[in-house]
Amino acid sequence: MAGFSRFLHRMDRILENANKRQSRAILIIETLRESTKNMQLSGAADIVATYGRDPFLVLVGCILSLRTKDTVSVPAAKRLFNYAREPHDLMRLAVDFIQQCIYPVGFYRQKARQLVKLSSDIVELFGGQVPSGETDLLSLPGVGRKTMNLVRGEGFGIPALCVDTHVHRIANRLGLVRTISPEGTERALKECVPPQYWVELNHLLVMWGQNVCVPVSPKCSICAIAPLCPRIGVIRSR
Repeated sequence: MAGFSRFLHRMDRILENANKRQSRAILIIETLRESTKNMQLSGAADIVATYGRDPFLVLVGCILSLRTKDTVSVPAAKRLFNYAREPHDLMRLAVDFIQQCIYPVGFYRQKARQLVKLSSDIVELFGGQVPSGETDLLSLPGVGRKTMNLVRGEGFGIPALCVDTHVHRIANRLGLVRTISPEGTERALKECVPPQYWVELNHLLVMWGQNVCVPVSPKCSICAIAPLCPRIGVIRSR
């Protein structure tokens, strides 16, 4: 009986700590929701706000954003969307023309070829519709776990937690997780953030990471969530 009582006490402590983590995560999200109202939307959120929820446009925008700032990739995506908003249309564009549209995104030549192959595969393998399943999305060229989650969340409205460099960095700074990889961060965040917040969490932390919680010398003096942040790993701040 004594051993069973200790087990129950340990489980109660675990559940109590889990509830505290979840409450703190929700408070952070709600605070950031208010604090980012006047900030430029993150890339995928900007595309959805402009064109509506369209999985293909979100997918193309995400491919262009890889290793490129939103201030460059979003205008490039919108230039391309003036000529093609469907896989059938994009696969028919000349690679050279796509390159001109998306320049100066990083690796624009490679991405132009990738977009043609991506569009062709969507047409040939999925009837011209971007698939919503994880396995199907990951089978497309250039689609990794981050892109897959972003398309499922922003494009389809499916609860999915996209972890990019901003989400990974800030979640660890806040002490919400203690992880060394985006994949580990995704798993850990799912344990403390309810599914209804997963999509929102990404673009809130991306906006915060671009404007306040920057990689080097974050702006802690003006940070709305500073009282909730232990500043783990922060050596110098403003």
